[in-house]
Amino acid sequence: MQVILLERVPKLGQMGEVVKVRDGFARNFLLPQGKALRANDANKKRFDSERATLEARNLERKSEAQKVAEVLDGKTFIMVRSAGETGQLYGSVAARDIVDALAAEGFNIGRNQVDLNTPIKNIGLHKVVLHLHSEVEITVELNVARSPEEAERQTKGESLTSADAIYGIDEDALRPEDFFDPEADGVEDDE
Repeated sequence: MQVILLERVPKLGQMGEVVKVRDGFARNFLLPQGKALRANDANKKRFDSERATLEARNLERKSEAQKVAEVLDGKTFIMVRSAGETGQLYGSVAARDIVDALAAEGFNIGRNQVDLNTPIKNIGLHKVVLHLHSEVEITVELNVARSPEEAERQTKGESLTSADAIYGIDEDALRPEDFFDPEADGVEDDE
């Protein structure tokens, strides 16, 4: 199906271009989202008459997204979650959780603007890409930890996925003698 793009669509084209896409992509995504029109003579005339307003609206959205991007770019957000000793989360951090964390800081970001291919399932520092506009993309950092104190330690560069980091035990310094009494002969006296 041939469509006229009403805005820039990544990996597809710029505003005003006539591109050929699969029918399902056009019917299920581009047309309902208002990102394109079917490429027929009536719609081409309509696009030409509305081009100036579409470009102005797109420029306005882009400038708003850039203002938000200036504030958000490179920021770190702390998310406290329950996790096991190895750093494996009891659950995961999904796009919805990221949107909630951003909303708590006063940023209104949609779930579809968070580029998270798979949910976060481990504690640590994670980079997350946000698409604020088709031409504005930024990266924020998520600090997923068991507690705010651990989040501070992770920020300083500590890895909290071992017993040493969690409990303060140096695993490499432990020897078998530390666990067993060398004086014991293995036979208990019943006296």
